[in-house]
Amino acid sequence: MPVSSMSSRDVSLRQSLRGNARRLSAVLALALLAPAIAAATPCELPAWPLWKTYATRFVQADGRVLESSLENNHSTSEGQSYGMLFALIGNDQPRFDKLWRWTSANLAGSATATRLPGWLWGQGTDGQWRLQDANSAADADLWIAYALLEAARLWHRPDYRQDALHLMATIEAQLVVTLPGLGPMVLPGPQGFVLPDALWRLNPSYLPLPLLRRLAKEAPNGPWQAIANNTATMIAQSSHHGFVADWVGYQGTSAQSGVFVSDPINGDTGSYDAIRVYLWLGMSDTSDPLAALLLKRLDGMARSTVATGSPPETVQVLHGNVQGQSPFGFWAALIPYLEAKGQPRLADQQRRRVELALHEALARPDTDAGAPRYYNFMLSLFALGWADKHYRFREDGTLKLSWETACTRITAR
Repeated sequence: MPVSSMSSRDVSLRQSLRGNARRLSAVLALALLAPAIAAATPCELPAWPLWKTYATRFVQADGRVLESSLENNHSTSEGQSYGMLFALIGNDQPRFDKLWRWTSANLAGSATATRLPGWLWGQGTDGQWRLQDANSAADADLWIAYALLEAARLWHRPDYRQDALHLMATIEAQLVVTLPGLGPMVLPGPQGFVLPDALWRLNPSYLPLPLLRRLAKEAPNGPWQAIANNTATMIAQSSHHGFVADWVGYQGTSAQSGVFVSDPINGDTGSYDAIRVYLWLGMSDTSDPLAALLLKRLDGMARSTVATGSPPETVQVLHGNVQGQSPFGFWAALIPYLEAKGQPRLADQQRRRVELALHEALARPDTDAGAPRYYNFMLSLFALGWADKHYRFREDGTLKLSWETACTRITAR
């Protein structure tokens, strides 16, 4: 792991310096010059070694994230959106810009003022590399808008803010619907989620509270605060036995009323989507009242992990039945959640398991046809980056980043 390798290098450096006075003098001279150099040049700290390791392996030079789809060599809007966020957390401005430019050009035809990014891009049966599914994925759309807003704020890039505002307007126009008896809600995508007989399909993991808080801060007259409240209502009213499902249905019962029901396609299963709900809640600011409420409500995953030492892969939410051995990405997702639930020892246990599994997965050659790595890697980046305090979400959804403080200190000298 990067932390271990850094410790070894530190030890080797100290040993080398003891035996080489000239080298020590040179190092000391450079150290004395460092403040002046830092003041004269942009801050370019190696803010997040794990992201750098991942990006070097899995982000192409043009900004396309590899392995983000089960389809060979395909890419997804989700992978691009996560990559943008992680590049921002890692203070990786050139790569962030390439990720965004590739996403805009290839997934939205450079028209994000009117088009949402299609979710799947790759080589078709005709051999052509292009957008394979133009339907968008709302979670990726929201994460992209969020990353652009925060990049604009932190890197002083007003062009990113304009891109974000255009994207937010497109999301509002194409994905936000008013559900009877509930109010505004974000559909998972433009097509396929409004069914006959006043039935809508929703995905709780697509709507992290910090993102909605940040969009509400940017556009206080928009629907985002109401959507945050309604997301909390959806999770609270659709959860059972302390668990949340991957997908939730909303059935209109009249023009002014409705009720949450089991999803008509996936039923009440909670698994690869739902695990992110626990992650988002665990990472939310501790003073967020909605997050605090939902953390109390969703105690099933904590109880199950305490009982077995590992979260289940699948939960039948209505009955609380659990089964299956989860991949290590699930263990990672629960690190912030268990911390927030007052289980720091269990969180630390999960972390140690994740670090070992992540080390083994990164050691696997890219040509080795093993289990898909993307989802495990993404959840690990989210969780370990948070645990190591490379980033935190404030109550208003803005990011608190480790490099921001460090860069401010250096340039202030």
